[in-house]
Amino acid sequence: MKAFLILEDGHVFTGTSIGSEREVISEIVFNTSMTGYLEVLTDPSYAGQAVAMTYPLIGNYGIKFADMESKRPYLKGYIVRELSRMPSNFRCEGTIQDFLKKHDIPGIAGIDTRALTKILREKGTMNGMITTNENYKLDEIIPRLKEFTVGNVVDEVTCSEKSVLKGNGKRVALLDFGAKNNIAKSLNKRGCEVTIYPAHTSAEEILASKPDGIMLSNGPGDPKSCIAIIEEVKKLYASDIPIFAICLGHQLMALATGADTKRLKYGHRGGNHPVKDLATGRVYISSQNHGYVVDTDTLKPDIATPAFINVNDGTNEGLAYTGKNIFTVQFHPEACPGPQDSSYLFDRFIEMMGGEN
Repeated sequence: MKAFLILEDGHVFTGTSIGSEREVISEIVFNTSMTGYLEVLTDPSYAGQAVAMTYPLIGNYGIKFADMESKRPYLKGYIVRELSRMPSNFRCEGTIQDFLKKHDIPGIAGIDTRALTKILREKGTMNGMITTNENYKLDEIIPRLKEFTVGNVVDEVTCSEKSVLKGNGKRVALLDFGAKNNIAKSLNKRGCEVTIYPAHTSAEEILASKPDGIMLSNGPGDPKSCIAIIEEVKKLYASDIPIFAICLGHQLMALATGADTKRLKYGHRGGNHPVKDLATGRVYISSQNHGYVVDTDTLKPDIATPAFINVNDGTNEGLAYTGKNIFTVQFHPEACPGPQDSSYLFDRFIEMMGGEN
């Protein structure tokens, strides 16, 4: 069946429908990862977005459910150049097309994803529609695309109740703003007992549990939409408990302490982004998925200073908080399937809590 990707600037791409045949409007973003498409599909940070994969062949090793980063996918659409319909891998448990159908996610294959990516890089992230309706009317669709907003998607992806990953080491409170599973796993394999809390849990409840450390997770959407959460993060900052924050958590801590965030033209999404540690000068290859960054021009040095920068565009990739046991990063040290260059940051967090590695 034919499918169409319609962008709000009027571009139309014609391809083949994969997954669900329903119509969907979303933000259209691109990811430059060569592997790990299942982790992309199940990363809650893609809520409200359709993801175009720049690597041309997707699906050749199928689906392995143990590799999922959440219980279900939250992205709204999936866009590929060529979809492998006969995956081959000893761990394979299914195909992407069956996975998309099961979760009612529309997709489109067979379009020029290179051309699409060039448009998004030149004009910036924009909204779009995936549809199988061959009788679409651009003059009716374009206004709908321009009106679409992602909204407060943290509420959509956070867990509904508290849960615990048992461990014999330090006790970590993990605030779930759309956390990838591997964050909790990365702490747990280091011995930590990880208690996962819903996004709107009060700071009082978290502090009352007397954790050794607090983890603020990744998540989707504009950080400034998380008004109530930012107020709770302010209270966590005021405590003396060590805090480590990733991606959205990094942005929320910055907003809670008086800094500002801004939207990137087309975001950083992929497993091949170089970041530089300003303390050592060492460069790490990182996994990233974000459309907003902390504006370092709004930082107060007595509150926080830049710790990492993006080598490609110079944007902020991490902060060290002055006089506090708090550090935050924009990239994903828990990266799964990879790269694993910056996983040592979890060891640093353990040391901040008084543990050993």
